[in-house]
Amino acid sequence: MVAVRLDGVATAAAIKSELTERIVALKARGIFPGLGTLLVGEDPGSLSYVAGKHRDCAEVGMESIRVDLPAKASAGQIRAAIEALNIDPRVTGFIIQLPLPAGINENAMLELMDPAKDADGLHPANLGRLVLGVSGSLNSPLPCTPAGIVEMLHRHSIEIAGKHVVVVGRGLTVGRPLGLLLTRKGLDATVTLTHSRTTDLAAEVRRADIVVAAVGVPALIKAEWLKPEATVLDVGITRVVDPVTGRAKLVGDVDPDAAAVAGFLSPVPGGVGPMTRAMLIANVVDAAERVGYNA
Repeated sequence: MVAVRLDGVATAAAIKSELTERIVALKARGIFPGLGTLLVGEDPGSLSYVAGKHRDCAEVGMESIRVDLPAKASAGQIRAAIEALNIDPRVTGFIIQLPLPAGINENAMLELMDPAKDADGLHPANLGRLVLGVSGSLNSPLPCTPAGIVEMLHRHSIEIAGKHVVVVGRGLTVGRPLGLLLTRKGLDATVTLTHSRTTDLAAEVRRADIVVAAVGVPALIKAEWLKPEATVLDVGITRVVDPVTGRAKLVGDVDPDAAAVAGFLSPVPGGVGPMTRAMLIANVVDAAERVGYNA
């Protein structure tokens, strides 16, 4: 048996096609969605990720506004850039690309954002709405990677309700909000959140119908840890340099041998990553539609 590949590239392309139609409809009403990005410094991974977001905007016909600051930018300069994006009418939603340089309080900067323009869904107000929103619809942005994971499962007709999900990693962008999202009424999963201090991680993973690995430790999740035909979503990404060729490649948290045990497997790269970017665009379009509805 070889696991069915959860193709994030193809799934994200379908989502972006739908978003393109929504953007055309918004523009016809005089509403122009726009994504802003704030990048501080020249971290290679961040540069690549931000460039990808702007390419996504061009692909769906949406404006993008890029603000780049040097690594030595002061906290005051970063605050000023955030305030400018908050009031820029071209910007429906924006992101502060993390990590910020050492010495800058990331949480304090995130709190300066207008929650209505929080394209990443990581503003404390929006995370709080997710905590409170056990049932019913949410009129606030969702964290992009958790939303992308749920969308990936839905679009591949993978049952969530009643399933036991083990999330490996307790980070702000994936682990913690994913548990909140999956346990909402209508999704109805049972979630175990594990981390580096979990006793016998292998035993926890073996209990899971769905495994989400999001720690950034290459090949942490072994094939023998998995329940046969479990659904496995590899989220962690590590850049590894081949000592022979000197070339860098991206590897995930799941050992490649897991493909012989899992029923469904999202790869790295090409799995959850494209879904995260698609859901970012979706958050911006959703925000523009809310603005249009309230106008």
